Amino acid sequence: MNIDRIVFAFAGTVILVSLLLGYYVAPAWFLLTAFVGLNLLQSAFTGFCPLALILRKFGLPAGCAFR
Repeated sequence: MNIDRIVFAFAGTVILVSLLLGYYVAPAWFLLTAFVGLNLLQSAFTGFCPLALILRKFGLPAGCAFR
C-alpha cells in the first residue's frame, strides 16, 4: 500500500468517526470533519499533505501524488 492510499483511507476513517462522534456525542466534533475536508481540498490544489510527509519519514513508498 502506498502513501496515497493510506492518506485517503486515514482521511475517510477520520471523517466517518468524527461524523459518528458529532451525531452521538457532541456537535463540536463536526469541526474535525470540516478540518479534514479542508485539508483534502487544499492538498488537491497545492500538493502539500502533512500526513504524507510524516508517512514518508517512516519509510513508506510514495505514490503518484502528494510528493
